[in-house]
Amino acid sequence: MRKLASIQKIKALETIEGADAIEKASVLGWQLVVKKHEFKVGDLVVYCEIDCLMPDKPEFEFLKPRGMRVRTIRLRGQVSQGICFPLSILPKDFDVIEDADCTGILGIEKYEPPMPACLSGIAKGRFPSFIPKTDETRVQVLQKLLDKYKGEKCYITEKVDGSSGTFYINNGEFGVCSRNLELLADSENSFWKVARLMDIENKLRSLNGNFAIQGELIGEGIQDNKLRLRGQTILFFNAFDIDRFEYFGYEKFISVFKKLQLPTVSIISDEYKLDNDIEAIIKMATIKSSICPDVWAEGIVIRPINEKIELLLSNENFNNGRVSFKAINPEFLLKYGE
Repeated sequence: MRKLASIQKIKALETIEGADAIEKASVLGWQLVVKKHEFKVGDLVVYCEIDCLMPDKPEFEFLKPRGMRVRTIRLRGQVSQGICFPLSILPKDFDVIEDADCTGILGIEKYEPPMPACLSGIAKGRFPSFIPKTDETRVQVLQKLLDKYKGEKCYITEKVDGSSGTFYINNGEFGVCSRNLELLADSENSFWKVARLMDIENKLRSLNGNFAIQGELIGEGIQDNKLRLRGQTILFFNAFDIDRFEYFGYEKFISVFKKLQLPTVSIISDEYKLDNDIEAIIKMATIKSSICPDVWAEGIVIRPINEKIELLLSNENFNNGRVSFKAINPEFLLKYGE
């Protein structure tokens, strides 16, 4: 589970031009606004990331106008992502250790946008255990990983704002899944509609094995259709070998979707050498969409050309240890109140 609230150190404090009461703080790879003189460099704090849904308690009362949700905001020209609280908000018997998870003890939940009726469908069961769920860690918490893999040749894809879907063939059975559930065949459900429209079952069967493909369902009725598309489609970003329990590397990923004649997310670069500068990566993610150049892209996803598994970080930051992460465009978050 994502560590939404944790004990972290104030790495740096900087003045904000024209601001007397606030200053910029750096925590992990995040930048946020704090009250001037409330914290010092090196202080341990309770840091709450964006997407935190805070409980209705007096100490979080100021968030009521925002629906108790921690969002990306801009104050005096400074983008602020997250909130720092003093350690005093923790129970007295809480063991204060840097990086300790405080999410549960504070009653914090992850904000999840409501699912449109066209996506909900009828659940067949839980998401299959033989396929990893789609999930990407934000770059702001991955400094150690960036340091280790600096210079690694990677490819960058555009991250699109839709709803994640998984389609598989396993031992002759075809399955369709939303982000968290497997879905029964349903004429009204958008995942099943698009699966039939794109002939995904027959295309997967042509691979003659047990495979899954994963992509983002986008278009009308999905996440306000920010890319202004007509109809609905899926842009694919993963191909997975179920028997080997491994993802396809870049070249095989590209070739298999050409063979299947299914669209992938836009490839921004396949010659990127990984930088260990989080701020530079966020800047690289601050782009307009290749699909609709009039709107901000949601961000980018970065993966090594040759698949990497980082077992040391698998429990904390990665789904099954895969080296793969996202950088979300702050202008996208500000534009859409995220």
